Parts: sequence; C-alpha cells; structure tokens
Amino acid sequence: MACIIVSYFIATWLRYNNRNDWGDKTLHYMVCVVFLLFCVIYSFLADWNSDFLRRGYALELFAVIKVVAFILVGSLVVVYFLQWTKILSRFVVGNFIWMNIVLTFVARILFKGFLRKHISKEKNVTKVVVIAEKDLVEKTVKKLVDRGEDVGYMVVRAYCADCEKTDASDKWMIGDVHVHYGIEDVTSRLITDPFDEVFINTPNIPQSRMQDIILGFEEMGVSTHFCLELPNVGKAVTDVGDFLGYSVLSYNMNRSSYKSLFVKRIADIIGGIVGLILTGIITLFLAPAIKIDSPGPVFFSQVRVGKNGRRFKIYKFRSMYIDAEERKKELEAQNEMKGLMFKMENDPRVTKVGAFIRKTSLDEFPQFLNVFLGDMSLVGTRPPTEAEFEQYNEHYRRRLSMTPGLTGLWQVSGRSDIEDFDEVVKLDLKYIDNWSLSEDIKIIFKTVGVVLFGRGAK
Repeated sequence: MACIIVSYFIATWLRYNNRNDWGDKTLHYMVCVVFLLFCVIYSFLADWNSDFLRRGYALELFAVIKVVAFILVGSLVVVYFLQWTKILSRFVVGNFIWMNIVLTFVARILFKGFLRKHISKEKNVTKVVVIAEKDLVEKTVKKLVDRGEDVGYMVVRAYCADCEKTDASDKWMIGDVHVHYGIEDVTSRLITDPFDEVFINTPNIPQSRMQDIILGFEEMGVSTHFCLELPNVGKAVTDVGDFLGYSVLSYNMNRSSYKSLFVKRIADIIGGIVGLILTGIITLFLAPAIKIDSPGPVFFSQVRVGKNGRRFKIYKFRSMYIDAEERKKELEAQNEMKGLMFKMENDPRVTKVGAFIRKTSLDEFPQFLNVFLGDMSLVGTRPPTEAEFEQYNEHYRRRLSMTPGLTGLWQVSGRSDIEDFDEVVKLDLKYIDNWSLSEDIKIIFKTVGVVLFGRGAK
C-alpha cells in the first residue's frame, strides 16, 4: 500500500509538475484511494502472502504483476462507472503501472531478506525436535531442515523411536542434527533443553504407544505435530494441518492469535522505550547511592531461562552485596518458600539501598532493556534461574511456554503471602491458559497499584 501511494504521487508529479490542468484535484487523488481499496480486497481474497518466504525472484515478480493487474482492472471499472475517467490521465496511469511493479517488487525482496534474517536469530527461530522411525529419520530431518531454514524453523535434535539405547555404539549425525537412540523418558530428557515444537513421524508404531509422549509434551506446554500417513489423494484437500510439507494433527496448549501476539510485542517495544527513558533518569539518582552504600557495580546481571528454555541475561539495579550468590548456600536452610524458589524476609545479603529499591520495585527498571530486546515481555511469568530450571519437571516447564514478563499474575496476587512454589506455578498456568490482551492491561494497572500503594489483589 505504501508503494501504491509513492508510485501514484511520483506519477502525478511527473505529469502535473508546474502545470495547472488537473481538472478536479480531489477526484484525481480519490483514484489512488480506490487503488488502495482494491489492494486490500485482493489481499483478503487471494491470501497472496501465504508462501511469501518460499517464493523466488521470478515467482515474486509474477505475484506482484498479478496484484497490480487486479488493482488496475478493478479500479478502472469503478472509475468508469463513477464517471471519473475525464480527470484520469493516461500518462499518470502508464507511469504508475511500471513504477508500482518495480517499487513493490524491490520493497518485497528487501523485506523478505530482512524477515529471513530476523526469524533466523536465536531468540526468534522455532526450534523443533524430531521423533521418527529408523527408516524415516534421515529423510524426515533432511526435509524439515531444507523446508524450514527459509521460514524460521530449525531442527535441533532427533530421536529414533524404534531404536534401543544399546544401539548407540556410534554417534549418529544428520548434518548438524544429533540423532538419539530410543524414546524412553524422552520428555524428562528434554526438560532443560531449549525447543518449541515436536514433530512425530511414526506411521508403523501404534498410536497408543505415542499417546503418553504426546501427553508429556502437552504437560510441558510444547506444540506437538503428529504426522498422518495418508494415501495419495491427488488434488483433494484435507482438513488437517500442514507442517513443512507434512499433513499433521497438531496438539497445542496455547491457542493465541498471532495478531494478538503481534500487538503484545508492539506494546512491549513501546513500553520498553518508555521504561528505558525512565531507567536513565532513575540511574542518575540511584547510581551514586548504590556505589556509596556498598562496593560493586551499579547493575546486576544474571543468566535466566526464558521462553521454552532459551537462556538470556537479565538486568537489575544491584540490591545485594557482591558476594550474594556465594552466601546463598549458607542461607538455604532459612528459605521461607516451599519448593524451587528462594525467599527470605530479612535477607542479610540485601544492602540498605537495596531494601529500599526492592520495596519500591525500582530494582526492576533495567529489565525494560530485556523487554525492548524481546527476551521478556511487560506481562508474563517470572524467569527462573538456571539452578531452579535444572530441577523442573514437565509440569513446571509449561510456565515457560510464553515469554517471561516484568510483572504477572503472581506479582499482583498477594505475592508476599505465597509461600509455596506450586501456588506460583498454578497462578502462572492460569495466566497462560487464559491469556488475552485485556488480561495484560488489567495486570499492568494492578501492578501500578502494587508499586505505588503497596497493595495487590488478594
């Protein structure tokens, strides 16, 4: 649509520059509005971007020519019936056609390159684990690698479903993918690995044998695609889903709309920018206080575990003495939290300034950098430390099936009264299972109440 506007304005400038024979100038630009209208109609009816990343240069050019032809023919019909043809310059239309084709083609090629680079980054790529029969492992992995690299999918590990662990005399590699032998306890073996989805291709193994595995991945909050061995049905269209060229049944715990998630990410970027500006202002006052109160850096960083097991470095204003991590082992017996989290009301590792910035949540402000970078969201679940994550089971792992957040349902649900990690997990899963943009907005407002007035929902 941007290319249509630019092309039309340039074509208009070439025709009417320093000339005054426009006719009705308003109607002239209304033709551009009609062009935009038919662009929207074509996008809605044709779904012409469905294979955008897979198209080569020739197919992309052909697709652009088709959409420009549709826009032109449809618009000219409307212009004819509205009797606007008298104000329509053939010079403008002729130049608009070739300029719009060239500009749209170049813009889409450039955007395609940017998009491929973006979705192939470590934090954005969709990491897939493959489970397949011995005779199908190599074919399956190669096909998924070949089709997935252009659309943001990466095979990170494979399992031979009908192999025994005793077969593992040699390391089996398919390109960069390590193939493991056997699928006994496969979900528990994958708990601490970063991956997003699972693809199962086992047509000769009874589905009942795979049921517990699918349920295990469901418990972890991981999307699972079960390949269906369908007969050759020619051009008939099936009602099952498609996963990189395979017909599959997909089991998804999170059914969030990608459009809603896109809006959530835009809100995170805006919130991250505003938060970083506030962090810069706060740093001017807090940095000297932190340095005077105790020796050490102003900021504290630590590796945390994010969405589906990805590691990232979290940032905070330092609120503890620099030897806090070493002293934590001495204080484990005084942990007031039941389960995998550590909480101590009068923690001796906290500095005087640290106690203040923790009470007012000022220590959290540098995490707006994590929000802006996409490691975290404004609202989500709290990211665990690596030590905590190493102790997770399948049930706990599901709290990482969404991007972790700066605040969340647990933080606004009377967190000071919660003393059981299982209760934290329960609130996190409640948030994930009922996620919506409106729920995020409510939590943000409640968080403001907690920070400003020291109260949360009970």
